[in-house]
Amino acid sequence: MSTVSKPLVAIACGGTGGHLFPGLAVADQLMIRGCDVLALVSPKEVDQHSVKNALGVTVATLPAVGLTGRNYAAFLGGFWKSYRASRRVFRDRPPQAVLAMGGFTSAPPVLAGRACGAATFLHESNTIPGKANRWLAHFVDQAFVGFSEAAGRLHHHNILRTGTPVRLQFQPASAAACRVALGLAETRPLLLIMGGSQGASGINDLALEAAPILLQSLPSLQFLHLTGPQDVEKVRLGYEKLGAKALVRPFLSEMELALAAADAAVSRAGASSMAELAAMRLPAVLIPYPAAADNHQFYNAQAYVQAGAAVSVEQKKINGAALASRLLPLLTESGQRAAMQAALGGFHHGHAAELIAERMFAFMEARRRRRPDAAAAESPKGTNHRRLLLQDDSVAYRSGSGAA
Repeated sequence: MSTVSKPLVAIACGGTGGHLFPGLAVADQLMIRGCDVLALVSPKEVDQHSVKNALGVTVATLPAVGLTGRNYAAFLGGFWKSYRASRRVFRDRPPQAVLAMGGFTSAPPVLAGRACGAATFLHESNTIPGKANRWLAHFVDQAFVGFSEAAGRLHHHNILRTGTPVRLQFQPASAAACRVALGLAETRPLLLIMGGSQGASGINDLALEAAPILLQSLPSLQFLHLTGPQDVEKVRLGYEKLGAKALVRPFLSEMELALAAADAAVSRAGASSMAELAAMRLPAVLIPYPAAADNHQFYNAQAYVQAGAAVSVEQKKINGAALASRLLPLLTESGQRAAMQAALGGFHHGHAAELIAERMFAFMEARRRRRPDAAAAESPKGTNHRRLLLQDDSVAYRSGSGAA
C-alpha cells in the first residue's frame, strides 16, 4: 500500500504518560492495519522522551492546554492556539480519523479533525471521565471506555467498553532475566515504587519510611524506585544510608522490564498504570493521587479492591509502618499473591488496542466506500438512544474484528 493511499489517523495523546502510552498502543495496531499514524503530543518532557521510541509514528507537538482554577482567559487562549496549530498540521494531509485519549490537550485536534471531515473518537480510561472527555463526547462519532462505570457518565449514543490499551511489550516474562537486564540481583525479591510519569513526592517519602521496616523482615529485599525528576538524589541517598540495594531513576522507558522483574509494587491509581499492572499480573498497594480531578484515582482503585485485585489506601491515612504492613504479605505470602494475580487477570483486556483500531478502521472504510451500512455506522448525533456494549474480552474482540 503506497503512502499516498494509506489512511492517516491522528492520535491526540499528550500531557501525561496515562494518555500517551495507551495512544501509542493503538497506534501500533493501526499501523499493522495499514494506516499512517500522526501522534499529537504536548511539549512536556515525558511526551518528548517517550515518543522517541515510537517506531513508525510521525510526531507533532502542539501547545499545551490546561484549565487551572478559574483562569478561563488563559485556557481559551491556549485552546485557540492549539486548534490553529492542529489545523496547520492537517492542512497538507488531512486525517481520515482523530482519536482523543483524554485531557484538554486532545480536544482541539478533534475539533480541527471534524472541520476537515475526519471521523472522531475518544477513549476514557478512568472510572470517572475527565472534564475534557465529558465535553468532547458531544463532538465525537464513537466513545471507548476502560471501565464500565464510565459509560453512564459520558453523554453519547455509541459507547463501547474496550478496557485500557497497553503496549505490545507488556507480556509476562522471566523475573530473573528482567532483574539482570536492569542491573539488579537475579534471585533477590524486588519491590517496585512508582508515582506515575511525573513522579510523586508523597509516595517517595512513604517508601523511604517503610524501607527500614521492610528490610527488618526481609533483609534480601531490593528496590526499584522511579522518583520523578525532583526527588532522585534525596531518594538515592535514603537507600544508601540504609545500605539497601536500590536502583533509583527519575523515569524508566522500559516499564515492561520493571513490572516483570518485581514481586510487588507501590503505585498511584492512574488507569494506564493499573492496566499495565493487570497485564503483568503484579500485586500492588495503590495510593491514589489525592488531588486528582473528581478524585477519580480513588474510584479507579476501588474497582480493583472490590475484585481483590489490589490493596488501596488513601495517602493522608497512611504512614511508613502502615505501608510496610500492607506490602509484606504481597512480598512473602504466596497464597495471597496468587489470589491477587488471578483477580488482576480479570482486568486485563488484552485486545483493547486491537478492538479500538478495528472499530476506527471499519468506520473509516465505511465512509470511504460509501456503503449502504455507513449511515448506520455513523449514528447521527440527534438520536436520543444510547448503545452501550459491555462485552467480555473475547466477545469484544470478535465484535471488533467482524462486521459489527
